Amino acid sequence: MRRKLRVAAYAICVRDDQLLLARWTDGRGRPEWTLPGGGVEHGEDPYDAALREVEEETGYHVDLTALLGVDSIRRTAPRSFGRSVEHHGIRLVYEGRVAGGELRHEVGGSTDMAAWHPLETVPGLRRVALVDAGLALWRERPAAGRVNCLQYPER
Repeated sequence: MRRKLRVAAYAICVRDDQLLLARWTDGRGRPEWTLPGGGVEHGEDPYDAALREVEEETGYHVDLTALLGVDSIRRTAPRSFGRSVEHHGIRLVYEGRVAGGELRHEVGGSTDMAAWHPLETVPGLRRVALVDAGLALWRERPAAGRVNCLQYPER
């Protein structure tokens, strides 16, 4: 089985009890809300990747005020010709504060919309598990930078 490692950096931005999210489009017609952020390019610092990705996906310039923790996920995904790939995602989650820019949607990227959502409505959104992991890190601020209680279903 082929293995794939992906390192990504995200920002959780909460303002006036609202969470900034980007709508991820997976190409299968099932958009889901996610934290703004994405893959770290070769040679790029994760901090810089989070800044770049947030701006690309939301139009905002953010200050990253804290590294909240690291989320790790493993899953097996089917591929063509009956093959599958074991995906391991390592996601660094920063706390961010909007410092400038204007909300806008990404064009031609992996997301198609950005919006603020009241925190109390987030559980009712179609969202990726990273949103819940990020909120848990933001609320709990565990010393080890890890929330152990989250279980991710295979997707």
